[in-house]
Amino acid sequence: MSWVKEDVVSFFQLFCIKVVKTGRVPQHIAFIMDGNRRYAKKHNEKTAAGHSKGFDKLSETLKWCLDLGIPEVTVYAFSIENFKRSEEEVSALMDLARDKFQRLIDEIDQINELGVRMHIAGRLSLLPEDLRKMVSQAMLATRYNNKLRLNIAYAYTGRDEISRAASLIVDGVKNNELLSDDIDDELVSHTLELGEPELLVRTSGEVRLSDFMLWQVSNSVLYFTDVLWPEFTIWNLLAAIIHFQRHAPPIKDEEPISDSKLQFLEKLEDRRWRDLEKLVNC
Repeated sequence: MSWVKEDVVSFFQLFCIKVVKTGRVPQHIAFIMDGNRRYAKKHNEKTAAGHSKGFDKLSETLKWCLDLGIPEVTVYAFSIENFKRSEEEVSALMDLARDKFQRLIDEIDQINELGVRMHIAGRLSLLPEDLRKMVSQAMLATRYNNKLRLNIAYAYTGRDEISRAASLIVDGVKNNELLSDDIDDELVSHTLELGEPELLVRTSGEVRLSDFMLWQVSNSVLYFTDVLWPEFTIWNLLAAIIHFQRHAPPIKDEEPISDSKLQFLEKLEDRRWRDLEKLVNC
């Protein structure tokens, strides 16, 4: 299945989307896509089949988000802790990722036409070299798309993301790119790989964050549903957004960032892109 599935809504569903869009729609929604293994067990299938069904559901969900006009989506695809699972399951997940990213590369014209920008967040050094090259190629090929940013948290935990951001800030001070007085919560927020979601959705009945976006969700609306991720429907998504509309905090104006911080962040972003290009070309 393609990364963004076409024609997944009926006329009535499209009407309901338009009704929901008359209210405030989150500009960034995050998903903890939980329940793939339980889905496989429920249907007497292999675990790998459950994960594959989970990807198919992601492709549907991305189309719904495009229809809703949501410009940023973040999904928790693979935790660093998942490496502790059985060798068979980890290997199957790596193979699934290879297959899907290769498909994305093959369909890059369609992805660019839809305006989807890919960003893979996490400790990518933990991934096999060939997979690192593929995800880097996907990011570079979609770098200038601006209709929907898809962040995929892969080989990721929130604590690891925070520790890596802290290390970058320390290096910035050592290299005279930052002053110690520049270090505050604003700088940390901008140094992290992932931005702050307005709404976080977790499926499968679990009510934990599981080390996902720990810094970013301090003001996010949380929505938990019992449905397993492969069985997630547009009605579940619309229910989550209505929940958000009932509980969303007021929109805060962003304060301008200082020149010294901005220069540091621009250098950091430039280094990240250069590292991706080196990885693809080596």
